[in-house]
Amino acid sequence: MARTALLNVMVQAAIKAGRSLVRDFGEVENLQVSRKGPGDFVSAADRRAEEIVRNELTRARPTFGLVMEESGEVEGTDGQHRWHVDPLDGTTNFLHGIPVFATSIALERAGEIVAGVIYNPVMDELYTAERGRGAFLNDRRLRVAGRTDLTDMVFATGLPFIGKGDHGRTLRELRHIMPEVAGIRRCGAAALDLAWTASGRFDGYWERNLNSWDIAAGLLMVREAGGFVTDLDGKGKMLESGDVVAGNEDAHKMLLKLLKKAEAPAQG
Repeated sequence: MARTALLNVMVQAAIKAGRSLVRDFGEVENLQVSRKGPGDFVSAADRRAEEIVRNELTRARPTFGLVMEESGEVEGTDGQHRWHVDPLDGTTNFLHGIPVFATSIALERAGEIVAGVIYNPVMDELYTAERGRGAFLNDRRLRVAGRTDLTDMVFATGLPFIGKGDHGRTLRELRHIMPEVAGIRRCGAAALDLAWTASGRFDGYWERNLNSWDIAAGLLMVREAGGFVTDLDGKGKMLESGDVVAGNEDAHKMLLKLLKKAEAPAQG
């Protein structure tokens, strides 16, 4: 696969940050797992990775803006381009020594996501996509899963935790979806959930209240792999709402229907 110059810049930044994370991950595994200590260490690892990505991107394209998890938003001078950067998606996994995390970088041009990179450094899996040019895993073309029967499908989602999200609504959604499907997975890294949906490992994925840096690259990845991505209303405002439903055509349609059913008031 021939990559554009911009995508090469993104790939280089993601791989460099990923290697830094893997080095730090080796140290995390040796730390006592407690709130104090490892939390500070992981924050430092996160910031280091973000600094690597930022330096690589701004050196190549100094006029582009940035939207970053750790450092917030930096206005660009060209007014058309913004990078969306999550240096460490799956922070809780990283903190607990669970080897499921990634660096995610997306490029927005005039309000549209046009390129995305998600790098899973532990598995050395590099996901790339450019609008109109397809999605790839280590240069192998990706397609969403072809399954059409709900009972054969495995979906991914996020689960709220202490102080976050609507726990009651999540339980209602799970109650409606679990009896209909082959399985539900919670991996703890939205970027990888979308990348794995694009690669056909998951048939579909839904989650609420995400940030642009969590999902921007993955949204493009799913679309370029032939999938469908919307918000929970079936519209295209995922970056604004932070809500995502993704999958192949059948999975996406059925997942939206089940989620809508879960929202309906109980009868009787």
